[in-house]
Amino acid sequence: MSRCGAERRFSHTEDITTLVSLSRPRRHYNPADLDDEELVLRAKSELIHTTTAYEELMRRYQRTLFNVCVRYLGNERDADDVCQEVMLKVLHGLKQFEGKAKFKTWLYSITYNECITQYRKEKRKRRLLDALSLDPQEEAQEQELQPQASKGLNSLLVHVNPIDREILVLRFVAELEFQEIADIMHMGLSATKMRYKRALEKLRNQIDSPFI
Repeated sequence: MSRCGAERRFSHTEDITTLVSLSRPRRHYNPADLDDEELVLRAKSELIHTTTAYEELMRRYQRTLFNVCVRYLGNERDADDVCQEVMLKVLHGLKQFEGKAKFKTWLYSITYNECITQYRKEKRKRRLLDALSLDPQEEAQEQELQPQASKGLNSLLVHVNPIDREILVLRFVAELEFQEIADIMHMGLSATKMRYKRALEKLRNQIDSPFI
């Protein structure tokens, strides 16, 4: 083989090696330096053998995620259960996440659906207790033991229906835009804003009430 041919062959091999190395995810990186979109791409290529990018995504949102669940469900026990379920769904669903919406919007969409499921489960449980004429003494004791900090916004949110409550929580706790909230709740933008305004008015009336 001529020297020129050998050089061309070697050059071609070098090109392939370079392309392969570029296509592989870098093993060493600081996940805190990446934005959500970059972390999602990393997580898709890493999971399920490596969870570095996934863990950083969860770390960024875990506090707000928990606060959203607490505000919606009214207690930390159910909120913790829902958070665990949400994180599992994200872990197993990231590879199918298409990126048409922001990761944050997708995450809170899962959270909203899980909160609805948990809320309905608790509602059925309470109906069963009522039907059996049982006094849910343990639950009453748990409510008495809740810290004073659980009052305030939580005590006001009980005065609005679940849909309006979720709109307020996603707006104030998750700090989402109205369009993101509308997408999560499968509502029109104008309808979302209208329900938000009415819910705020109801809360203001409760705050002004002398009986609170």
